[in-house]
Amino acid sequence: MTATQAPQSSLDLGLPEEPLSAGHKDPAASHIRARLDEQARELLEHTEGARVGTDPEHVHALRVAVRRARSALKADHGTVPDADTLQRELKWLGGSLGAVRDFDVQLDHLRSQAAGFDEDEQAAVESLLKGLVHDRAAARRRMLSTLRSKRFQSALRALATAAMSAPLPGAEVEKETALIEVIRKPHKKLMKAADAIGEDPIDDDLHSLRIQGKRLRYAAELAAVTEKKRVRSLVSATKEFQDLLGDHQDAVIAEDTIRRLVSEHTDPQVIFVAGRLVERERTRKADRRSRWREALDEVDEKAKAALG
Repeated sequence: MTATQAPQSSLDLGLPEEPLSAGHKDPAASHIRARLDEQARELLEHTEGARVGTDPEHVHALRVAVRRARSALKADHGTVPDADTLQRELKWLGGSLGAVRDFDVQLDHLRSQAAGFDEDEQAAVESLLKGLVHDRAAARRRMLSTLRSKRFQSALRALATAAMSAPLPGAEVEKETALIEVIRKPHKKLMKAADAIGEDPIDDDLHSLRIQGKRLRYAAELAAVTEKKRVRSLVSATKEFQDLLGDHQDAVIAEDTIRRLVSEHTDPQVIFVAGRLVERERTRKADRRSRWREALDEVDEKAKAALG
């Protein structure tokens, strides 16, 4: 692992001026620290954009950085000091960011679904969505409070400290442990969870399965640092699987949201467009349900091939 100390004026978390790096012969612990360093920089880069709020992708980038940092910590074999505390803080931060991102996705999707409606119907859709816009504004106020908090700053400092930390004495840092091994456990958990839910699972079970797939994807991204050829197709397969079940979950949430919002209206036009939107969400949900098992089989095949 290499690092060059940066002036305090350029980075206030004590991170090096150049990102940490790890080579093919370095132990997994070094790669994990490089990954944590990368995500700490992502959080630094996108925090101000999230505060300004003109581009929703900044919030998305923060959320992804938190998830990737948590995945890297899960892949670690006890070498990072105080990792459990850092995991809890990152989980708190991810939860604080999640509501705004979820509202952004819902609003963008429902508006896109109404793109072909006539002018009066689109106006009715905007009337329907007023409650969602209001909820999103409240979630954003809570997020801004988080991003201004001392706890947020402490979480960033803890992540940077973890990235720069020396492995704990006695931790498993043997060079013989290939980085590819980080995918074994999340792959096993994903397939075990899939077997448990059967062929016609409830919506909540598919959502849980998507989370397991996401964890495998982030582990595969980490393994790709040294095993790009072996896991490149696995990264693609897990992304497709995650996106498929993500669409399914979005459709479930969208239908529930529309039903909640329309219950507050008596305008026939609003009720009419709500019905049209619900029908579209049901079609989307049915399509994704018909394809998730095939996508999972592809993930399983690619993971087994990568693990040899």
